Amino acid sequence: MAFSPDSLKYVKQIEADSVQERMETVKELQQDRLSSYSVMKDRVTGEHYLHYAYLHRSFTSPDSAEESFHYLLPIESGDVLGILFGEQGYTYPENWKHAFLRNGPVGYYVWFDPAGEAEEAESIAMAEQIRERLLRFKQENSGTPEEVGRLMEEFERLRRRKPNDD
Repeated sequence: MAFSPDSLKYVKQIEADSVQERMETVKELQQDRLSSYSVMKDRVTGEHYLHYAYLHRSFTSPDSAEESFHYLLPIESGDVLGILFGEQGYTYPENWKHAFLRNGPVGYYVWFDPAGEAEEAESIAMAEQIRERLLRFKQENSGTPEEVGRLMEEFERLRRRKPNDD
């Protein structure tokens, strides 16, 4: 679809009421007591979104308060057809790999990029590996320049390693 200045893709924070007014249901995909999926269309731009809604019960509050959350994943025309004909997965979080809108308690939708979470998890895992190697180095080595050089080479290999390499 061509660039539209009215697209939600170019707005950082969108009022929930505005989103509700703009969206119309194309097709309900799945629904149960706690969650639902549907394909939505923006009345203003014609863009399609995958809508995921779920009900959360807080058992930590005395009244077991319920909150509903809504996520909107922009989808391209080919993906819309794939989802509607059952040829493409759509469930959260497995199939939500790029930025999507999600609502919060203050009445707005904001963009969330799940790639950032994956990068953060990867960084945390790498930091843990470095910490373990440093502890082992401290216990097993005397700190000669050669040993330190080997440790630095090991860190460089770790830095260059692809995320899924082991």
